[in-house]
Amino acid sequence: MGLLSFAFRVSFRRGLLNWYLRNRRRLPWRDDRNPYRIWVSEVMLQQTQVATVIPYFERFVRAFPTVRDLAAASEQQVLRLWEGLGYYARARNLHQAGRRMVHEHGGRVPNDPVALARLPGIGRYMVGAVLSQAYERRLPILEANSQRVLCRVFGRSEDPRRSPLRAWLWTVAEQLLPVRRVGEFNQALMELGALVCTNSQPQCAACPVERLCAARKQNIQGRIPPPARLAKEIKTKEVCAVVRRRRRVLLVQRPAHGRWAGLWEFPHAPLGSNECCDDAIHRLCSEVLGLKVECGPEFMALRHSITHHRILLVCYEARYSSGRFRSSFYAEGRWIPLSRLESYPVSAPQRRLAKALASSSRQKGLF
Repeated sequence: MGLLSFAFRVSFRRGLLNWYLRNRRRLPWRDDRNPYRIWVSEVMLQQTQVATVIPYFERFVRAFPTVRDLAAASEQQVLRLWEGLGYYARARNLHQAGRRMVHEHGGRVPNDPVALARLPGIGRYMVGAVLSQAYERRLPILEANSQRVLCRVFGRSEDPRRSPLRAWLWTVAEQLLPVRRVGEFNQALMELGALVCTNSQPQCAACPVERLCAARKQNIQGRIPPPARLAKEIKTKEVCAVVRRRRRVLLVQRPAHGRWAGLWEFPHAPLGSNECCDDAIHRLCSEVLGLKVECGPEFMALRHSITHHRILLVCYEARYSSGRFRSSFYAEGRWIPLSRLESYPVSAPQRRLAKALASSSRQKGLF
């Protein structure tokens, strides 16, 4: 593509930055230009809404106010504070990157795009977002909101998730950058997409760059960008075993890779076709845990979703009979009192189960 005209760039920057000064949201990571706080917020905001992130961010930076505090924590402590935010690989990468910042960069977020990009979990968007906001580096950003704004402004109706248009959008984002106030400009571009140029029902009359928008002129803004194809919904039923041994229950740790890596849980497995729940519980305990149990009653059913998977988790009480924990899947198993469940990082559905078990009426039934 050719160079955008000087007049277009000036008009776009001025309109966007003036709008941002009047309309930006007060967010805790915008209170200063602390690189660490900006980095943590950007990691949390990946695939997660701002309103959800705010309380997690505030708790996290209270517990780990600096890179060195984050690096000194255990992975389990980090995961426990991340619990419920989802996409847990973000937390593990954040922790690993923090440790490398201590060892390689003196406990600071490096003001160097090449060095920052070498750290776990940090791609091109993250480099531009952190360094432009924290250090005024003249680096572009491209994420869902800014991508949508640029597609509409330039009337590009192709799929921005495909590489030809995506490469073009990165070039445009770089050309639009001002010489000064780069961090504010990048935030303004994202803020416009979040508040005005929304995915459905864009508020074009409130847009500061409306007169520059090709999609608005052609009245096609509602069709740009094209919606992503939705994966077919898959329904799954699983059984979960709360295995009791005297006054303790078995908690197991998931492997270091894959879904919910490193988190703890009550063991569960998919229900086989034509398999009854009692048989599934015995199979789970015998084949996955190395234990023999007496299966008790069902006491809870949980529904949760992972992407396009809709999962019904049916939970059963079980009493330990014999055997020693051994598993080719789970990394570790521990017999713990219910009072200690709160200290272990678990997934959101497992936390709901843990809270139900911790109730006095449920403990009475178990023990």
